[in-house]
Amino acid sequence: MASCGGGKRPGRRALLALTAALTFLVQLLRQGHAARLYSSQDSVAVLEMDGARGLLLNSSSAWVVEFYSSWCGHCVSYAPTWKALARDVKDWELAIRVGVMDCADEKNFATCADYGIHFYPTFRYFKALATKFTTGENYKGPNRELQTVRQIMIDFLQNHTSVNKPPACPVLGVASSSSILSLLDKHQKHYTAVIFETELSYVGREVILDLMQYENIIVKRALDSDKKLMEKFGIHSVPSCYLFYPNGSHGSIYMQKPLRSFFSSYLKSLSGITKRLFSQNTVRQKEEITGLTKLWKDFDRSKVYMADLESGLHYLLRVELASHKILEGSELTTLKDFVTVLAKLFPGQQPVVKLLETLQEWLVSLPLDKIPYDAILDLVNNKMRISGIFLTNRIEWVGCQGSQPQYRGYPCSLWTLFHTLMVHAVTRPEMQILPGFDNSPQMVLQAIRRYIQHFFGCRECAQHFEEMAKESMDKVATLDDAILWLWRKHNDVNSRLAGAPSEDPMFPKVAWPTPDHCPRCHEEIQGLHTWKEEEVLAFLKSHYSVDNISFRYSEYELQTNKAKKAAPESNQNEGKKPVPPPLENGHRKQKGNPQNRGQNPRHGALIKPENDLADSNRKRVAFVQDAASLKKEFKQSISFFGIGFSNVDMSLCVMLYAASCLFLMIMYFYFQMRSKKWKARYVCPLV
Repeated sequence: MASCGGGKRPGRRALLALTAALTFLVQLLRQGHAARLYSSQDSVAVLEMDGARGLLLNSSSAWVVEFYSSWCGHCVSYAPTWKALARDVKDWELAIRVGVMDCADEKNFATCADYGIHFYPTFRYFKALATKFTTGENYKGPNRELQTVRQIMIDFLQNHTSVNKPPACPVLGVASSSSILSLLDKHQKHYTAVIFETELSYVGREVILDLMQYENIIVKRALDSDKKLMEKFGIHSVPSCYLFYPNGSHGSIYMQKPLRSFFSSYLKSLSGITKRLFSQNTVRQKEEITGLTKLWKDFDRSKVYMADLESGLHYLLRVELASHKILEGSELTTLKDFVTVLAKLFPGQQPVVKLLETLQEWLVSLPLDKIPYDAILDLVNNKMRISGIFLTNRIEWVGCQGSQPQYRGYPCSLWTLFHTLMVHAVTRPEMQILPGFDNSPQMVLQAIRRYIQHFFGCRECAQHFEEMAKESMDKVATLDDAILWLWRKHNDVNSRLAGAPSEDPMFPKVAWPTPDHCPRCHEEIQGLHTWKEEEVLAFLKSHYSVDNISFRYSEYELQTNKAKKAAPESNQNEGKKPVPPPLENGHRKQKGNPQNRGQNPRHGALIKPENDLADSNRKRVAFVQDAASLKKEFKQSISFFGIGFSNVDMSLCVMLYAASCLFLMIMYFYFQMRSKKWKARYVCPLV
């Protein structure tokens, strides 16, 4: 019996663990990606899309708005402070409101670009009763502490003119001596509190705003520089509060601590002091309702996912660059170099690599000192309808997905992209990737460094990376050193952010690769953990190689599934896993029969063949798929010098060519007939 009872305990524990896991998954599915750093329950107005303009334009109150990114670690860390500020000044909302906008949310991309948001977090002030669109005034405080921001909010309110002053904002200036003395022995319908303070103190103005929504009380300010008034009321220290009662009596109020919270709390507790009721529609933003949730995607942690790389590339080109309306000087040079690195090393599918190559050639060939971002966006979106180029316009995190939207995502994909580029640079040591670097092992690292410095949205993160680069990047002597340098710094960042609010509890920030990923990378010497860097280097080269890239959840898989549904009769290999297309910039040497080497030597295979026969079969399948793809593409358009022509365009060209030939023939015969008639008329016959 004892053994039976002992045998049941592990089963109960397993059942409890399974129940807890299922409960967590259910909660995760319910929350999906609808959860955000902020919600209406945080006393913060969550601004979205074009609705932001409607709230900020001609608003009856002023605004202070934080434009943040949910993937920015500093923004995540600062969120508790911003929420605390919103709660602290909740009673001020008729004069000034606190709002947020998530610029990492796809539906807010265009709006954040309109407001010129370059980095995160960015704080802007918007005046009340604005009749024209404005991007607001930048926050210029010495720090972002709660008290500092609160005081600058008061300064911003006082900078309003009589024309655009919020209608409900009380008088924040100093009251005159005569107006205060006139209250002596005077019956009134309300209390009047006078806060005596120094000229640089904010206590009086804070208390005035704290009480602005309360009835039966008025709060005024007086300065300690008015010595006569101080002596009249017996005020010996500041800040102090002097109260005039409705029945005409008056006296100084004793406070244990002369703090804003003590003054406000006492005045709100007076008999007859009640808070006014306002229509919730005038001061509350409708709570965000999200009906769609994204389910969790199963993935293999030992794989690199093309969906993460392409989603990161989409965010980089269409969102992060969009905050720079005009690219010039060092920014333009940095972009050219980084796009060149991408075009030559990104191990993507042919349409993506062709887009990067087209963008790189276009940027280099333009003899301009300034380039508008809109022109770059038009090329990325293929507004010119160039045949064979495409980049997904959706975000689909797989290996970089987080348990909540504010976790992982874009920073994870960017690190993955950087590691992948470094590994692929090693496979092409003979190529001069960037002009002027003379095949320096630091060329890719320097391009990454300058991109982060000029374009990465999280300013604090960019500063940390720059500090690391200044410290040791110049010591990189080989391409292998460059791979290891980036790996070390990535682990340094993980160590620094471990336990921070931006850390995903499902994916703790630990030194990578972990022992379960690479047991040979770890060893202990006299009980102390040590990295075997030669094994780490081999692991990194394998992990970020073309052979380890998965197309699951990628645009390729999506298009393949659509093609299967559209034409099931053409699917001859039904039930078999489709072979992914060859990757550009894979740099993998082909094996087997030389007759099968007609493909572009830059192509690489996703799945490493076990033998020559398997390799030949895969190539044959890939060739059939490529031929079908080319046939379909040819039917849709024909490429001529990079310009796409449709069937209608070609028909018009043929018709115009035939018409031109016919016209030339008619003109030829016409002039021939005229010439014969002229000769017959003017040439005299011999007699």
